[in-house]
Amino acid sequence: MKTVNVGGVPEHFNLPWHITLNKEEYKKQNINLRWHDYADGTGAMCQALRSGDIDIAIILTEGIIKDIIAGNPSAIIQTYVKTPLVWGVHVAEKSKYKNIEDIRGAKAAISRYGSGSHLMAYINAERHKWNLNKDLDFEVIKDLNGAIKGLTEGEADYFLWEKFTTKPLVDDGVFRRIADCPTPWPCFVIAARKDFLISSKKELQAILSIINKTTAQFKNTPDIDQVISAKYGQQLSDVQDWLTITEWSQKLIKEDVVMHIQKELFALKIIPEIVSYESLIYKL
Repeated sequence: MKTVNVGGVPEHFNLPWHITLNKEEYKKQNINLRWHDYADGTGAMCQALRSGDIDIAIILTEGIIKDIIAGNPSAIIQTYVKTPLVWGVHVAEKSKYKNIEDIRGAKAAISRYGSGSHLMAYINAERHKWNLNKDLDFEVIKDLNGAIKGLTEGEADYFLWEKFTTKPLVDDGVFRRIADCPTPWPCFVIAARKDFLISSKKELQAILSIINKTTAQFKNTPDIDQVISAKYGQQLSDVQDWLTITEWSQKLIKEDVVMHIQKELFALKIIPEIVSYESLIYKL
C-alpha cells in the first residue's frame, strides 16, 4: 500500500478530505493517505513540501505561486476552492482601532513571512492606497493562538485571517473585525512535489478522483451545515452564509488567472519576476 502525506489547514474547507478518509475510500485504491493539519498555514506547508514531509498540499493560491517562484520544487495540479477567500481584518476587542484607516502604519500579526496573513496584509494595504514601505510593519505570531496572545497583549495591532474561522473569537469578545478583505482570485489550490508527480501519477489521479467526487456533491450532503457547525464550533447561520459563497473546483487553474495573480504580486514586490504558466502548473 502506497503512503501519501497530505497537508492542509484545520478548517472547514478541508472537511471533504476527512469525509473521504472516514469512509476509507483511499484504502480501497491501495493508498494509505495520511492527513496532516498545519495550523500555521501556508508558510508551514510550503516548508513541508520543500522538506518532503508532505507530498500534497491544499494551499493558498498566492502563497504557493510565490514559493514555487522562490524555488519550491512543486507544481499546482488543480484548483480546490474556486471562490475568493474572505479574510477578516481583526483587532483585539478592547483595541483603540475602529476602522481600516486607524491601522495604517500599525503592526500586523502574521503567522510567518510568506504566509497568507503576510501576503494579504500587502493586498489590504494596496487596496487602501497605503505606502507599502512606510505603512506596513510585522510581528510573527505563528498561528491563531499566537494571534490571540499577540493582539490581546499588544505585541501586534491587527491580524488577517479567514473570517468564518475567526468568527467564534469575534462572538466571544476576543477579536473585533473591522473590515473584510476578499482575495481577488480563487483561494485554494492543490499542489504536489514534482518528484511525487513523476513517481506516483497513478495514485495522484486516484486521489483527485475521490476528492473531486466528494467536493462536487459536498454542498448537497444532508445536514452538512449542522455537521460543520458542530465540528468547527461555528454558529449555524455563519456556516450557512459560508456555504452560500463557497464553491469547490475540480479543474486546473486557468492561465489568465495565474498571470493576473503574478502581476498583482509583482506590483507589490512580493515576487521578483513573472514566470510562465507552465513553470507553475502540472497537467495530469
